[in-house]
Amino acid sequence: MEGELAKAKRISLASRIKGYIFVTKPRLLYLLVFTSIGGMVAAAGPAMPWGRFVKAFVAITAGCAGANAITCYIDRDIDAIMERTRRRPLPQGIISPAEALAWGIVLSAIALLLSASLNAWAFFWMLFGLFDNIVIYSLLSKRRTPWNIILGSFSGGAPTLFGWAAMRGDVALLPFLMAALIVLWIPGHIWSLAIRYRDDYAKAGVPMLPVVTSEKKVLRCIVSTSLLMFIASVLIHFVGRFGVIYALLAYIPGAALLATNLYLWFKPTPKNAWLAFKVTSPYLAALFLGIILDSIW
Repeated sequence: MEGELAKAKRISLASRIKGYIFVTKPRLLYLLVFTSIGGMVAAAGPAMPWGRFVKAFVAITAGCAGANAITCYIDRDIDAIMERTRRRPLPQGIISPAEALAWGIVLSAIALLLSASLNAWAFFWMLFGLFDNIVIYSLLSKRRTPWNIILGSFSGGAPTLFGWAAMRGDVALLPFLMAALIVLWIPGHIWSLAIRYRDDYAKAGVPMLPVVTSEKKVLRCIVSTSLLMFIASVLIHFVGRFGVIYALLAYIPGAALLATNLYLWFKPTPKNAWLAFKVTSPYLAALFLGIILDSIW
C-alpha cells in the first residue's frame, strides 16, 4: 500500500485529476445518465420542475460515477491483466486503489443522500442500482458464473426508473418498459465485446458467455436479445404514445442493430463482433433521444 501511495504522489496534479475522472468510466457514465434523463423527461414532459431535475441529475451522475469507481477498485487485478483495461487509472498507478475506493464511496453517499431528499422511490432505485452493480455483479457473480452480465444488467435499467421516480414519485408501466429495453441491451453489448476480446477475458479468468460456451450459442443469444429489444421499443412507442420523432430514432437504428447482429451471426469474426459492439451504444442513445424529443414536443 505504501509503495502504491508513493507512486501516486509522483504523478502530476493534472494526471491525477484525469485519473479521478477516468476511474468513473466516463463513456459508460454519459450513456447511463442520458437514459436517466430520458426517464425524467418522459415523466415530466415540457413542464419540467427544473430544481428537482438538477438535484436528480447530480444524484444520478454521482451514483453512476461512484459505482464505476468502486468497481474499478474491485476489478483492479483483472484490469491489470486484460489488454483492453490495463490503461485504466489503477493499473497505471495514476491514483491508488484506496483513493479510488474512497472517491467511489463519497460519490455514492452523495447520490443516496440526494435521492432520499427527492422521494422514497428515487432512493430505492438508486440503492438498487448501486447494490446490483457493486455487490451482485462485481463482487459475487462476475468471476464466478457466465450469468454475470445478466445478473448485473438490472443495474443498467435502474437510472431510467430513478429518473421517472425522481420527477413523479411513483412507478408505472412506461419506465419499466424503458428499463427492460436497457436490461436486454446490456448482455448483447457486452457479449459482442467479449467475442472480440475472448482471449483477454479467458486470461483474466472472467467466465463471460463467449469464453465458456460455443460461439453459435452466444450469437443466438445476441440475435434473440436484439429482437426482444425491437419488440420492447414498439411497446414503448404505444404505451408512451410517442410520435414520428420517436419512431424515426428508435425503429431505424433498431433495424440497423438487428441487421448488424444477423450479419455477425452469418459471419462470426472478431471484426464483425467489434462492429456489433460499436453499433449498440448509438442505438440506445438514439432511442432515448427520441423519447426525450417526443416528450417535449
